[in-house]
Amino acid sequence: MNPDTLGLYVHIPFCKKKCNYCDFCSFAGLDAAARAGYLRALAEEISSYGGEEHPPVDTVFLGGGTPSLLTPVEITDLFAALRKTFRILPDAEITAEANPGTLDREKVDAFRRAGVNRLSIGLQSVHESELRTLGRIHSYGEFLDAYRLAKAGGIENIGVDLMYAFPGQTPASFHETLDAVTALAPSHISAYGLIVEDGTPFGERRETLILPDEDEELAMYDDACRTLAAAGYRHYEVSNYALPGRECRHNLRYWHEEEYIGFGVAAHSYYRGVRFANSRDLSAYSEGKCKQYRTKELIDKANEAEEYTMLALRTSEGVDLSLYEKRFSAPFLKGREESIRRFVAAGLARLTDTHFALTERGFYVGNTLTAELL
Repeated sequence: MNPDTLGLYVHIPFCKKKCNYCDFCSFAGLDAAARAGYLRALAEEISSYGGEEHPPVDTVFLGGGTPSLLTPVEITDLFAALRKTFRILPDAEITAEANPGTLDREKVDAFRRAGVNRLSIGLQSVHESELRTLGRIHSYGEFLDAYRLAKAGGIENIGVDLMYAFPGQTPASFHETLDAVTALAPSHISAYGLIVEDGTPFGERRETLILPDEDEELAMYDDACRTLAAAGYRHYEVSNYALPGRECRHNLRYWHEEEYIGFGVAAHSYYRGVRFANSRDLSAYSEGKCKQYRTKELIDKANEAEEYTMLALRTSEGVDLSLYEKRFSAPFLKGREESIRRFVAAGLARLTDTHFALTERGFYVGNTLTAELL
């Protein structure tokens, strides 16, 4: 990664149907007028950065929602707007998220022509009953069709998203999902433990949900670590595993505190030393009131040190001790010696002459460990 480059995130909030666990800013069933109004406002926000110098762009990420709901014409127009305002490097990593139920050959071709060279496909499970429990709109067969279509269309770099510890899932059924997905050898696999969020269908049924117990959830996490390591994947971030050299460069930008601009409703940015976020109000955004409702946050040194620590401990690299002392004029270990000694003795962390990092077992309880260190 190059700290002198820029990342771009574009939020596409369209969905066919909200999944039962999803609390992302996305909207199902938008009519043609609402969709057109949003895309018009998105293009205007992108063009508002014209007329000034920006670092060259080496990562672009289309997230959602469901970016694969865009039509080929919408895909072409969106990337034309991005390239008109920003200089996207020839070797940039350009990712689009995709739902298996919404990809076809024309969209794959449009993505590839626009420069997309990486797809992140949401699968979650290979079991039809589990997909129905999660509220997914696709079948496992449709995922396989989408995966093969992307490969045949020339997009070789494909990530697959999985979920574990949700209602009805067992360690055995999760292992079957892991085996099926690793047999395909995608370049990247994400495995997220379910978090029941307020405002979601699962959240509304929180009191009656029957979830795997703590031992079962830990067994699934451990299985993911073992199975993916055996298949050649490196556990480089809490929930992410990649074949050598296939880490998601855009996500690493977030964890390494490198700058990015986010476009669209609810999109976040970190640019020129300032963090800012767009409103989650779709109507306000589509009416061109993006900047009027934008929130900004200036980061002081104390908050910056905490933020660096939280983000660094999400990665397998961990805290760079020399970098920390150089940036914050204080040794990282000072005042944390007892906590670090206990974490290392318990096998939850490792300490070398250059870095302090959580182990895989430490990742599993990372929020608790990190909170003690802040």
